Amino acid sequence: MPAPYDTPLALIGYPPDAARALRGLGLLALSVATDNLGATLEACRSLHFTGAIVHPTLESHLPDVSTPDAEARRVGRVDALAFAGGTHGIFALADALGDAVTDSGYATRGAGALLIGLDAVDLTLALPLARLGFSNMGVAAETLPEAERAARHLPAGVRTFPVSRRDAALATLAERADLIVLTGGPLPAGLLQPYHTLADLTGHAVVGTSGATSLDLSTLPARRLARQLEHATGQRFHAQDLSELAAQLH
Repeated sequence: MPAPYDTPLALIGYPPDAARALRGLGLLALSVATDNLGATLEACRSLHFTGAIVHPTLESHLPDVSTPDAEARRVGRVDALAFAGGTHGIFALADALGDAVTDSGYATRGAGALLIGLDAVDLTLALPLARLGFSNMGVAAETLPEAERAARHLPAGVRTFPVSRRDAALATLAERADLIVLTGGPLPAGLLQPYHTLADLTGHAVVGTSGATSLDLSTLPARRLARQLEHATGQRFHAQDLSELAAQLH
């Protein structure tokens, strides 16, 4: 059942200004202590908070003191909590990324993707894209063991090719890919071709003169916030109405 607007929403790691901004949505939001997160969550449940959203700097601390779902456990991060019947954590960014790619109209079914990051931690941010029907996915990290670690979480039906981003085989994987997703580190020089689409999660890569297309991820923060609030409060908000607020929070 959706939470009433007078039920508190906890903000973990956010300043009081963020709480005031969320009240513009009709939500009673309160910043809470972060020195002992386990005790804070227990207090929130005792005081009948409906849920919480978590600042990015604390996301990796929440899986140990909450009950994360499978996606959040795999990524090792929790960015939203619901307190009904426990402390149920999710990582909303994963589904928000899938929403952004799907709503862009990009044809994922049967296509190939190449995920490029630094380690298994940042690469896991893009692994949920495997649910969108890609037939094969390259996974490149700074070292081969890190790439293999991330690739283990891909579905069995997806052909998987882990590689070091320093390996000459990376160029071959890029040639087979339609979508290139950058999750961490710089984009290797000369990799992009005119037939590629780039989804940049770092905010620093450019397609330059490659002729490649850049996937618009500008709505990703608002989509993420909409999913966080739905999980934490039971209330649905339209992402297009949250753009300014998402920029303030993140």
